[in-house]
Amino acid sequence: MKILNKIEQSGRSMVEMLGVLAIIGVLSVGGISGYSKAMAKFKLTKAQDQLSMLLINIRTAFSGSSSYTGLSNATAIQLNIVPSDMLPDGLGVTNGDIINAFTGEVTIAEDAANAQHFTIAFGGLGTEACTSLASSDWGTEGLVQIDVNGQAYALQDLPLDAITAVADCDQPNSANIVTWTYY
Repeated sequence: MKILNKIEQSGRSMVEMLGVLAIIGVLSVGGISGYSKAMAKFKLTKAQDQLSMLLINIRTAFSGSSSYTGLSNATAIQLNIVPSDMLPDGLGVTNGDIINAFTGEVTIAEDAANAQHFTIAFGGLGTEACTSLASSDWGTEGLVQIDVNGQAYALQDLPLDAITAVADCDQPNSANIVTWTYY
């Protein structure tokens, strides 16, 4: 009589492995989505902080002046008004390049219409960032107007409601620009 040896196999079947891979895939997609949202919120908070720091530093640097004549990116860098994290290399370059948290261009200048006012413009903003920055309540302490992609809003129209901000922040490919004018 022949004796058949039963060979026992241990391990996982292909179906079980595919199930595990599917679960890992779903968890990874959720993790990436959560990470993306957290990074967007971080960048938005950082951009708001950058604007606040610029505002405070400009006012401090020009506190003894009757106007903001001569204020530009280059002079702001020379006067150490610009936080180092807003400089492309972080080392205080003087070529006038300043970037915001979204790596968009920042422009600091005296207001061409009134030398007693100055402007800070953040470019390279996506729709969500533009909408949030445009509709934030920046208070009334020295704020004259906010300009969103060429559409100016005076102090009495601020803060912008979300519907107006979304309509104005409709530039594709992170091409939105928000400009704040202060005295």
